Amino acid sequence: MHLEKNYTSKVNTDMKIRHPEKQKNIPSSPMRKPDWLRVRSPGSRGYFETKGIVDEFKLKTVCEEAACPNIGDCWMKKHATFLIMGDICTRGCAFCNIATGRPEKLDPFEPLRVAKSVEKLSLKHVVLTSVDRDDLNDGGAEHIARTVDLIRKHSKLTSIEVLTPDFLHAAEGSAEKIIRSKPDVFNHNVETVPSKYLMVRPGARYFSSLRLLQFVKELDENIFTKSGLMVGMGETHDELFQVMDDLRSANVDFLTIGQYLQPTPKHYPVDRFVDPEEFKLFEKIAYGKGFLLVASSPLTRSSFHADEDFKKLSKMRQLKFS
Repeated sequence: MHLEKNYTSKVNTDMKIRHPEKQKNIPSSPMRKPDWLRVRSPGSRGYFETKGIVDEFKLKTVCEEAACPNIGDCWMKKHATFLIMGDICTRGCAFCNIATGRPEKLDPFEPLRVAKSVEKLSLKHVVLTSVDRDDLNDGGAEHIARTVDLIRKHSKLTSIEVLTPDFLHAAEGSAEKIIRSKPDVFNHNVETVPSKYLMVRPGARYFSSLRLLQFVKELDENIFTKSGLMVGMGETHDELFQVMDDLRSANVDFLTIGQYLQPTPKHYPVDRFVDPEEFKLFEKIAYGKGFLLVASSPLTRSSFHADEDFKKLSKMRQLKFS
């Protein structure tokens, strides 16, 4: 009974399997987390104020849906990553805690609610992400672009970062809709090394993700591009360093590297917990390969400290071309 609760969630008032594609997986015993991965439960005043605004506008956040360990830290500072286009994904990645299934229709009023909440939170930087919507002709690109446009209208001084799907099955020109809306940062995570894609990210294609990031720069070189990797899934150092080279070949500016954490016993198992000193090595090597900015630590996530990182990115670009 206890395990069943871990694998289910209430969707549309009915109890449904949260991860139907993982039900036949053999459960693995999660490894005990080392001290450097332990975080306090959220409970600050700022956390509850952020939660109140998110709930008021009936929004979803990836912080909650993906069970991010940094939620207490980020929400205390009123930083939230908005999850748009619903909380049900059409993909079934082995690492992800977001529910898999058939999504509902897009809410045409969601972009405005997001824009209003950004305004109420007085955010200087906002991160928008979404589930994969392979059921939509454009993968939801127009919906994302409209959200960017409305945030610009209501919060002119807010910098905007989008963390997008790969648009692998979307119509030609879909991703271009988002690029034309001119977000300040275009983020798309490759997540892991190519040899792990079949098991970890079976619905995606490594080189399609690389091509998307490259395409952003080809269309608008002023947009910062960003991508992220998880480690501790059985990858080798050589594989990680090759991905770094591939991302630089696609002119990616910013790389994040963090420890993979297994959401439930039926998700992809953790191979090892990478020591903080090893993360420092990854950071040093990545900088050596030419990234403008690198965030590498056990608790690093795509949108962790995103507002501070955007300031650093802007400063690094100025220094590079001064």
